[in-house]
Amino acid sequence: YISTGVPAPSRYFSRMGDTGDDLDVAYSSVPQNPDEQQKGSKMSQMLLWVVLTVVMYGIAAEAFFIYHLYHHKSVSITSVFYSFVLEFQKSSCVPPSKVAAHLTARSNTVHEKTVMHWDMETDPLLHGMIYKDGGLIIQKEGYYYVYSKVSFSDVFQHSVTFSNDKFIGNVTLLQSRKYSSASKESRSNSFLGGVFHLYAGDKIFVTVSSTSKIMLHRNSENFFGAFMI
Repeated sequence: YISTGVPAPSRYFSRMGDTGDDLDVAYSSVPQNPDEQQKGSKMSQMLLWVVLTVVMYGIAAEAFFIYHLYHHKSVSITSVFYSFVLEFQKSSCVPPSKVAAHLTARSNTVHEKTVMHWDMETDPLLHGMIYKDGGLIIQKEGYYYVYSKVSFSDVFQHSVTFSNDKFIGNVTLLQSRKYSSASKESRSNSFLGGVFHLYAGDKIFVTVSSTSKIMLHRNSENFFGAFMI
């Protein structure tokens, strides 16, 4: 014991060793300062709050960017989608392996008195031929299947006609007629089709007795085309 009467910081215990001798072992029991314990606890709490604050700010920033990114995409998604679809259709459209054309007539198509004209605004099929003044101009010699279908009213005549610089006037390739009708207002259809040997520069077109009698309700009712066989 120290002379002050306060026990020394170390305590001594006596135990028997394996040899039977007494061994003195010292254990330190110096207590930690209470002020240091409180200071360490405050530092731990402060560090924890800093970490939590950084995490919360990070989550808020991520949510902010995700919201604005989604909002921007949702505004323009329709236009981008349709632009992509149109570009995909154009890039994936496979052209015909041979010369071919298929034309239709709409309700606003302007015709001549007896010569049918065709719609060129709604992506007509036109491959290897030229469209001019209602007719198809052949660019490559060969055998072609030529066809036409019209929907009409009253007495009517429907023809597929051919012209060439070598001939004077027009040559009728195909023709159908309706001479009379049982009712006051009769509606009928006429389809013509046949195979012909055509040369470069030949022009084929559709003539009728009067284009004013053509029924122009749907594109599928009136059409004209040809393809090489």
